[in-house]
Amino acid sequence: MDEILIRVRKEIEAAKKERSRDQLEVMIANSPEIRSFGASLNKEFGLIAEIKVRAPSRGEMRDENVKEAPAVYESNALVKAISVLTNRADFGMSIEWLRDVKQRTTKPILRKEFIIDPYQVWEARAFGADAVLLMTQKMDTDELQQLHDLTKELGMEALIESRTKGEINKVPDDAYLQGINTRDMLASASLYEDLRESTTKSGVDLSTDMETLENIRFLRDHVTKVAESGIDSSTICRVRDLGYNAALVGSDILLNEKGVAAALGLYEKALEQ
Repeated sequence: MDEILIRVRKEIEAAKKERSRDQLEVMIANSPEIRSFGASLNKEFGLIAEIKVRAPSRGEMRDENVKEAPAVYESNALVKAISVLTNRADFGMSIEWLRDVKQRTTKPILRKEFIIDPYQVWEARAFGADAVLLMTQKMDTDELQQLHDLTKELGMEALIESRTKGEINKVPDDAYLQGINTRDMLASASLYEDLRESTTKSGVDLSTDMETLENIRFLRDHVTKVAESGIDSSTICRVRDLGYNAALVGSDILLNEKGVAAALGLYEKALEQ
């Protein structure tokens, strides 16, 4: 995480030089209306389906799947919202992808990024995000509250991601969208390199721990609950039965050799049981 955040800070500084806060405010005045991210997850269990070019844990996604994902996600009822990675250095994306996907779907869009600076929240709104991901692992309570408050001020919603009971305790009291991530982003870079090599050989994401999903018991009853990372069609029923409202799924879909529609079909079939 520390190495990633060094790169993220460089991207933020470059973005600030390219586009000022005043320019972002002008863009916001002309941006599309916000769609309710939380409401999309509360009707019935479903997926937040992801778009990304690559991932540190799984490597490059299948190019044809990345290209067809927006259209397939839009037409599939199981997909309740779409997550767009905007991190360039580690996921091969950019903030412009978010605007492009927003124009191609009617579903709410989550900006998934290592958000550590208020500028990124303004940027998310300017490029059409309906919600942003906030991570507890490298922020204290006050920092989380500040970013959560700004997100609400700009009309968006925040999905706040934790992993442990201690991290959950940092979440602002007024947060109502909470995620549990099975991946430990604080693990060392050398460990992740070993896990990535093993994952490539086995086809199973070994950087995740599904038992972490049991920490749903520490979340308040009224919050909308999202399971994140390493989830596939073989574990989706467990996620639903634990009480989650949705699962955020990316690599399993985007790496499927038969395509995005076929991958989503596996989830649909599993959930029929």
